[in-house]
Amino acid sequence: MRRKNCACTKDDFFPEESWKSWGNYAKGLSETPKRLIERALTRSSDEVELEAKARSHHEMKRTLTWWDFIWFGMGAVIGAGIFVLTGLEAKEEAGPAVVLSYVVSGLSALLSVFCYSEFAVEIPVVGGSFAYLRVELGEFVAFIAAGNILLEYVIGGAAVARSWTSYFATLLNFRSDKFLLTAHGLADGYNQLDPIAVGVCFIICIIAVSSTKGSSRLNYIASIIHIVVILFIIVCGLIKSDTKNYTPFAPFGARGVFKASAVLFFAYVGFDAVSTLAEETKDPGRDIPIGLVGSMVITTTIYCLLAITLCLMQPYENIDANAPFSVAFKAVGWDWAQYVVAAGALKGMTSVLLVGAVGQARYLTHIARTHMMPPWFSYVDEKTGTPVNATTVMMGATAVIAFFTKLEILSNLLSISTLFIFSLVALSLLVRRYYVSGVTTNANRNKLIICILLILGSSIGTAAYWGLSEKGWIAYCVTLPVWFLATAGICIFIPRARSPKLWGVPLVPWLPSASIAINIFLLGSIDKDSFIRFAIWTAFLLAYYFRKS
Repeated sequence: MRRKNCACTKDDFFPEESWKSWGNYAKGLSETPKRLIERALTRSSDEVELEAKARSHHEMKRTLTWWDFIWFGMGAVIGAGIFVLTGLEAKEEAGPAVVLSYVVSGLSALLSVFCYSEFAVEIPVVGGSFAYLRVELGEFVAFIAAGNILLEYVIGGAAVARSWTSYFATLLNFRSDKFLLTAHGLADGYNQLDPIAVGVCFIICIIAVSSTKGSSRLNYIASIIHIVVILFIIVCGLIKSDTKNYTPFAPFGARGVFKASAVLFFAYVGFDAVSTLAEETKDPGRDIPIGLVGSMVITTTIYCLLAITLCLMQPYENIDANAPFSVAFKAVGWDWAQYVVAAGALKGMTSVLLVGAVGQARYLTHIARTHMMPPWFSYVDEKTGTPVNATTVMMGATAVIAFFTKLEILSNLLSISTLFIFSLVALSLLVRRYYVSGVTTNANRNKLIICILLILGSSIGTAAYWGLSEKGWIAYCVTLPVWFLATAGICIFIPRARSPKLWGVPLVPWLPSASIAINIFLLGSIDKDSFIRFAIWTAFLLAYYFRKS
């Protein structure tokens, strides 16, 4: 029996029948192959995902509007990416053309935002991409995708927490590594301990579990201050600009622009966390599209203006890779401005951590509702209306990684999972619009499968050829027309099986198909180590999934 809200029982962690006795466990093992096939091919439904909310014991409070979503959206993405990676990519990969890199990454993110918005409106639950993929592509694909996005949030949060410490040291006029403690007995890369990052994660966790609306209000304050500082950087930076610094514009060519785009996509990671707040929205059909699309347009504009300002202030080869904006102001004689920049960066990273904590906990909550993770994680506190257990565990994992792991190692592990999941969400939208079991004929289903395979194959071919051939162009004459014809085939030959009830993505199938192509193309520009990490983590998820099955 559960005596108190905080009490736990065995069923909270192992609710399946196979855990009831040793006999049941042995029987479950013998049936694993059959059950695995059934679960891997099973698709959920909108109704099942909505009904899963009852497993959290209490409803989340509907308090958010489109205004909250816009500020949550900006708070989720405007942080470490723009202040840490812009200088590095401008100096080593793109030059002043880094602004084009932000445009490409922003376009990819905006297309994904449209896809996420329709799903969030139609299926307003906290599960985010896990719920959407579970409905359209099945439980197996959804679990692998959700596992990767959770890892991405933990690693991203740890990277931001480490950056927070560095900028805090800069604000106090110390070296960026002033507050790191060296543990000589640990391996290199894991021996620079960061207790301040742990403290920041602890404080963010307390705020996130206290109240979603309270988190939103704090995010308002932090984001407003952050926007004021960004405007200061843009206006004052342009005052000290020199157009000669924009020559040459693209010293590393188009390849450098796209390579930087893949890395700078980290600067846009986070908006998908905002879609997990759909369950707490007053009017999902209005608030979600306005909030998500509006925040992404504003964010992309800000990023481009900051990139232009930085490269006009200094020649790209002189830009500092670690603190580009602070050093740029110092280079033009405004030493005092570095403190304003550091304060703005801290505010931005605080918002990223807060929104990330709110979003990642809701992902885990919905996964636990489906019993793909222990149901204990799905508990929603009656008083606060927040998923206390999931928030605490996810922020605890973030704090542990942030405490030990060097920022450079963390930054190498980002982006690939997010691009992979964004591609799957766009693919899911095509399936949602053109396939409904019992409605779509077998002939139309087969046509859809062929067209989707051609879209995926041509996109992968384009990305692979881009990565392998620096000057070739012949393969593009094949892959690009195949992508166009496959998308046109869906548009012309396959009737739509479903229309959105409240709000829908425009230009279907072209918009989601373009999202798939751009995301996969950016994947082709990511380094080998990221793919190795992706493979190792996915193998771990497969092992866990087989064990659960």
